[in-house]
Amino acid sequence: MTQPLTIGKHTVRYPLIQGGMGVRISAGRLAGHIAKNGGVGLVAAAGIALNSGLYDGRNFFQAEAEAFKAELRKAYEIAPDGVIGVNVMVALSDFEPLVKAAVEGGAKVIVCGAGLPMGLPELTADHPDVALVPIVSSLRAAQLIVRKWRKAYHRLPDAVVVEDPDTAGGHLGEKMENIGTGEYDQYATVREVKAFFREECGVDIPVIAAGGVWDRKDLEHALAEGADGVQMASRFVCTEECDASDEFKQRYIECSQEDIGLIMSPAGLPGRAILNNKDNIRQYDLDHHTPCRMGCLKKCSYKESGERFCIVTALDRAQRGDVDTGLVFCGTNAWKADRITTVKAIFDELFGDAPEK
Repeated sequence: MTQPLTIGKHTVRYPLIQGGMGVRISAGRLAGHIAKNGGVGLVAAAGIALNSGLYDGRNFFQAEAEAFKAELRKAYEIAPDGVIGVNVMVALSDFEPLVKAAVEGGAKVIVCGAGLPMGLPELTADHPDVALVPIVSSLRAAQLIVRKWRKAYHRLPDAVVVEDPDTAGGHLGEKMENIGTGEYDQYATVREVKAFFREECGVDIPVIAAGGVWDRKDLEHALAEGADGVQMASRFVCTEECDASDEFKQRYIECSQEDIGLIMSPAGLPGRAILNNKDNIRQYDLDHHTPCRMGCLKKCSYKESGERFCIVTALDRAQRGDVDTGLVFCGTNAWKADRITTVKAIFDELFGDAPEK
């Protein structure tokens, strides 16, 4: 029997968080429908201004905050009583303003990865009901966050997402050479993190498994291995409600398992994507010799030296439909997509015999 999931003061019918997919892949429409169907819907902050109608080529950071709140409003129009949150990458230059925009926009949950969100409780101090959820890939990262938060803010995370770099999509919190070696044990990490909270903090908090969760079998395996819920992202791309272009979704449907691989992002992190031409980086670099216009990342080789490519514009092109020169992030199971479906149909498949709460 599937149990509800409670994160801080917020409870959803099903133990599922929709993963944040940046540059408007998971914006207000997808997040709203996930929440409407009983999960936690997340609007991803990264690049949310692009293709929003609010960015004029000069006002990126202002447009980011405005577009973020606009997408939260859109999500709440779909699911007025739903649990709707955000994913804000620590690596973003405007991390702090985006967190503040999120709480002003009514986000109930803030999920943070791509770095350790050491100062997150301070940014949300005036909004104690907002649940704070870091993403980690190791017990050590969870310990660092918890010890900092306890000492400085007398606060603990409301949940922790344990992401498997061997299967997750997008930016990954692990060194390239350590991915795919077979040495990482996600569910051992899940159990270690749960034990750490119980033994050192005296509390049980939800620990969520992320990466490689596609179907009911994967969900049940995660729960059986000790996870309190799952985070799923790639599975929801090929839905009518996903905010990506039809061409982006079709790329998932047409790709093979062999098409999915790793790139080194200009952010200094590995990323998993559907690769054209086995990752000929030049395909993404339509902005070559153009100075960085947005400065969206704290650390970026393109911003600093013009090396590699502008990742946010490459992701933006794909979101709009140019999947030939755009970058299509995905998890390892994206090749399993074979049709356009609906969020409700996926929830029915995952939780069809779960009792109503």
